[in-house]
Amino acid sequence: SRVPTHPMSIKNYLEKLLYQPKQLLSDFQQINHQQFQTAVKYLFRSKKEHFVLGNIVVDLDTIRERIFQSPGGNRTLFLVTLEKCFAALSSMECVDILSQILRVSSVSYLQPDIIGSLPKDLQQDTFRNLSAVFKDLYDKTKANAQRSLYDWMKQILQKSYLNDSTSWVSAENLWILGRYMVHLSLEEIMKISLNEMRLFISYDNATKQLDTVYDITPELAQAFLERINASGFDLRNTSTIYRLGLLVCFYDNMEHMDAVVARVLLHQMIKCNHLRGFQADVHKLKAQFLDIAMQNQTLNDTLGSLSDAVVGLTSNQLESLSPEAVHNAISTLNQVSGWAKSQIMILSSKYLTYEKVLSFYNISQMGALVTGISTQSFYSMNPRELSQVVRGTLSQYASDLSPAQQHAILSKMLASRDFSSAVTDIQGAFFKEVCLSDLWKETGFNSSIVKEKELRKSSFLDLLLWQLVKGVTCQQIERMSTDSFLNNFRYFEKNLQLLSPYQVNCLAWKFWKVSNTSIPPFLLSVLPAQYLESISGISCVPFLISLGKTELDLLIRNFHKKNAVLQKVQECLNGSIHDEYDVDILGNLICHLPPVIIREGISLRAMVIALHRFSFCQQLSDEQKTEIKYKLTELYGLGHAPVLCHILTALFQMAESFENILFLFSPHFKFPDTILQIAKMVRPASPSEEFLSTVFESVRNSSTSIRESDPTAECIGITAPSSDDIIKLAEANAFWSVQELQCLGTDTFTKNVEFLGTVMGFSRSQLIVLKEKAKQVWGALPGWKSYHIVSLGRIALALNESEIDALDLSSIDTVAALSQQTEWTPVQAKSILKGFLEDSGQTVHGLKSFDLAGLGANLCALNITDITTIKATEFSAVVARVGLLPCSTPVLEEFKKVAESVFGNATGWNSSVIHEIGTIAAGLNEKEFKALDKDVMPYFQPAAIRRIPDEVFKVSAWLLKKRDSPSLLLYYKQTAILIFNARENPQSNGSKVSFRDSQQKFGSCTQEERDGQVMTFLDGHGALQNIYRIFTQKSLLYLFRDSK
Repeated sequence: SRVPTHPMSIKNYLEKLLYQPKQLLSDFQQINHQQFQTAVKYLFRSKKEHFVLGNIVVDLDTIRERIFQSPGGNRTLFLVTLEKCFAALSSMECVDILSQILRVSSVSYLQPDIIGSLPKDLQQDTFRNLSAVFKDLYDKTKANAQRSLYDWMKQILQKSYLNDSTSWVSAENLWILGRYMVHLSLEEIMKISLNEMRLFISYDNATKQLDTVYDITPELAQAFLERINASGFDLRNTSTIYRLGLLVCFYDNMEHMDAVVARVLLHQMIKCNHLRGFQADVHKLKAQFLDIAMQNQTLNDTLGSLSDAVVGLTSNQLESLSPEAVHNAISTLNQVSGWAKSQIMILSSKYLTYEKVLSFYNISQMGALVTGISTQSFYSMNPRELSQVVRGTLSQYASDLSPAQQHAILSKMLASRDFSSAVTDIQGAFFKEVCLSDLWKETGFNSSIVKEKELRKSSFLDLLLWQLVKGVTCQQIERMSTDSFLNNFRYFEKNLQLLSPYQVNCLAWKFWKVSNTSIPPFLLSVLPAQYLESISGISCVPFLISLGKTELDLLIRNFHKKNAVLQKVQECLNGSIHDEYDVDILGNLICHLPPVIIREGISLRAMVIALHRFSFCQQLSDEQKTEIKYKLTELYGLGHAPVLCHILTALFQMAESFENILFLFSPHFKFPDTILQIAKMVRPASPSEEFLSTVFESVRNSSTSIRESDPTAECIGITAPSSDDIIKLAEANAFWSVQELQCLGTDTFTKNVEFLGTVMGFSRSQLIVLKEKAKQVWGALPGWKSYHIVSLGRIALALNESEIDALDLSSIDTVAALSQQTEWTPVQAKSILKGFLEDSGQTVHGLKSFDLAGLGANLCALNITDITTIKATEFSAVVARVGLLPCSTPVLEEFKKVAESVFGNATGWNSSVIHEIGTIAAGLNEKEFKALDKDVMPYFQPAAIRRIPDEVFKVSAWLLKKRDSPSLLLYYKQTAILIFNARENPQSNGSKVSFRDSQQKFGSCTQEERDGQVMTFLDGHGALQNIYRIFTQKSLLYLFRDSK
């Protein structure tokens, strides 16, 4: 009765409801059963696109889409359906509707209090069907909701078991619980009737179910194993082992085990990679089974029966294998994951030694081992077979190949056929390596074939499709007609993550110009601050929803501008977030809430939902994390064991804030396995030293592993790391002392060298000790093989000039592995480059494109006089990769000359070339810079701008006089800040520099004060001063203020 009858009124009413989900809930709650049935009919059952009511046409498709996509819309539909459906419709119909709603949503609103209102008097078939829906959505459901759903299912299943002496956990109920069986307590498992357990395990469906219990703990798994064994199933019987599913990952009955049973267990344990954690325990168990499986047999004889336990074999063991044994076991080896690069290199070499000829068929048998094929072998392949491989096996592993391997494959394919036919076979990561000059050469190239391929931005700029909006320039946006722009805007909106802030700014100005009344609210945020003043009252919710669906950091880089937007967000919220609907509306904006709002503005009711949202935030500040920690203690209390499960539940939702919450516990609190497990699952992006130190102490103090130490006198009494410790600690291995690392046992080092080579926190002294350990284990440096060098990882950084000279660097694959390290000194880089040229017998002029790609940053060590001898055809294939290198200005100037032989005179380079060549653009001289077209300026990459000398960079100020577009000036403001940051923090990565730090230095001050601070700030930075003066002369202080 409240619904209006005029078409425009209906439209306005529906718009209002979509932006006010609580009102939508209220209205739905007031309808009667018949009205609910009608609503359900048209929302969920009708295939009609429109509904005619008298002279009113209701667009059903749009209503469905808008409700399902609106924040809170799904929540409202679920709550209303839950409240009214079972009274108005049949149970089966309700289950179907609830299933539809759950499947099109994020399930984030499925909270314990909502689950508590689920009906508990359902008929058996209805309950089974509804619980089946929840089982299908298990992985999408949060940990606390999983537990609540288990409690709801348990309540219903227990009704038939009034006698406490009889366990409610029957075989049938275990099947109904499905994956929720992992929430059974130890006591409940041990009370299961042996007859019921026997019945459960007897059916094949039980094996399928046990194959999916990825989050089961060792304690629960061993309780199930004990009960299964007691029920009459002999766990030493191979037929029983096949039925155990993931329980086999915790099988520890070693007594009287023979080699046959051990091999069966290893075969079954390949599925243990799916477990969510406890991999160190699984690794240890596999090693024990591996020893038993190989008793009284050679490795050559047993290789094919060891399943993925073969990843535990050392390089010496793999080297002892015969090529025939590897060939015979390839059907097992190609299914294994988790190989170390050195293992892959050894096995690939053995396999190809037996096969002799590299063919499509041979490669298709190799699985992940394909990445161990040498660069030269790929380059020597038959082009036709290579094309088949790229479409087949290599398409899955392309991203795991080194740049050298990728370019060897690409250059061979492109050289053997015409470009258009060759490019159709080039997939994914390979296509990103296609050079811009090759795209240019093909004047008749059909760009439609690249719709689903990966491209660099410079390639987008030249292959302009609506599917490739990343390449649209501001000039093209400005030239679009009004109709064309409005009709095609949705392509930009769907691909915002591909666009730069500069492009988004251009879109905003264009939209404002052609239709300011219908501009999407999120675009207002990138316009100058005064445009936000129009947002108030009823326009607030659409603004919040629109902005909450985007990534604010992608839209706005300016700290002050972002503050202005967030201030408007706070005004719209009235400084508080009351409930789950407010959290829904905020979306991604929750990641940017000021700490004071988190502490004082978020209600406890809203915080339960907000925790889930916070878990997706990538860059929460320390202050934000502190306030989240405070809210957690307020929400769950700060006790010990009784509240630990609640805290742990929250931890699963708090990826970024985990390390802060961890220290809510007493400093003397020793992590149980559960907390350690969560720590490994969460993996904070930048774990603090305190966090890693606490994890280190916990593992070392609780370790029960037998530690093998170096037998030398200086290691007596020293506790050396064990393999288990190393695997559990990950980055926390950096806390082993130099002496402890020095005392590593030979076997422990051999098994874990590649893992230790990934630890970023090792100091130079720690790396030197590990390098010396490698020399002790592997012998003299000239005898090291390629796989030895590759396995070192960061440990190789400790090699000095003479040690590098002693290595065999004849293989570009060895050099490519060394090039992955970014911390080489100029002296080390020069030694690597010299070693490769001498050992391979090549000259700079003879280097192929794949050699250049493999050398990576070591190219910066080239002699100036040698650079221009590089062949243009080879250089053109890797120019984008060379453009990523942080070379000195003299080197970049020479690379610029080579680039001119590819793209023509520098003064005529367009935006595609400028973006493609990256840092090479910093090699332009003042005259060339001044001759550039003004429209190419936004396409200089930040890393290139960092390296432009002051005397050259000042020319960009002259270019600014020629173009005063707000978008371009905003770009220069951001660029100048990038340069300042780069020069203040020379170790920072140019592409990841933060605008916030430099801008915050100016604080909150008047314009006059800021002008003075800026000039003082820029003292000594001539180029920035020049640009700044140009801006202030025009009364456009764009460097550190919003553009107008």
